[in-house]
Amino acid sequence: AYWLRVHEVPDVGPGGKGKAIANLVSMEPGEKIAALLAIKEWPAEDNQQFVIMGTRKGVVKKTDLTAFSNPRAGGIIAMGVEDGDSVIAVDVTDGKEQVFIGTYDGMAIRFDETDVRPMGRTAYGVRGITLRDDDAVVAMEVVREGGTMLTVTQSGYGKRTELDEYRLQSRGGVGIINIQTSERNGKVVGMAYVHDDDELMLISQQGMILRMVAKDVRSIGRATQGVRLLGVEEGDQVVSVARLAEK
Repeated sequence: AYWLRVHEVPDVGPGGKGKAIANLVSMEPGEKIAALLAIKEWPAEDNQQFVIMGTRKGVVKKTDLTAFSNPRAGGIIAMGVEDGDSVIAVDVTDGKEQVFIGTYDGMAIRFDETDVRPMGRTAYGVRGITLRDDDAVVAMEVVREGGTMLTVTQSGYGKRTELDEYRLQSRGGVGIINIQTSERNGKVVGMAYVHDDDELMLISQQGMILRMVAKDVRSIGRATQGVRLLGVEEGDQVVSVARLAEK
């Protein structure tokens, strides 16, 4: 984990290349950014907050936010990670929410955050979802009743599904089907927990961007392939979906 003040990040237009994160913080060689969190202030003692992390192999871990309150220039350990695994998602929570994990092959699990006990920074975490052969986690979201899960695939297809369609389970199971992946729509590249008025950006490998409002994506069931959101050219594919920050 590294700290960076927002004003230290260059403010450039959509055509600008930006500045390498490695030039802004003292990252280890070969290290890659897994997530960026905006922390505005430290919580009061009666308003505890946690950082919850998820890995590609389905491990989750929760640590009190104040454990990161003494940053060092070279970064501090946020989570122990096994060989061959990597952190892919991080969020801030109040400890009373639900955790949603989605995978590359279209599986998903939703469980109460209280199933994950708080641990120190160097701990390795616990099993969040059990993966089948060659599958991997692509998204972890902190959710609560009332929203929908937006799923986006490599070929630019996507769909929204009501959160209630994903029954609450105990953490560590194989989960249930989230989307039918096929040669037509491709594997899952990202997911986001959204409400109707949320704005989203889809980004392709070759730099194409689509900005849209969540309600423009039809809400349909879990075991479907979705509808085309972004037309991608041959050799290109969608790589990420991001929910835009509040105005």
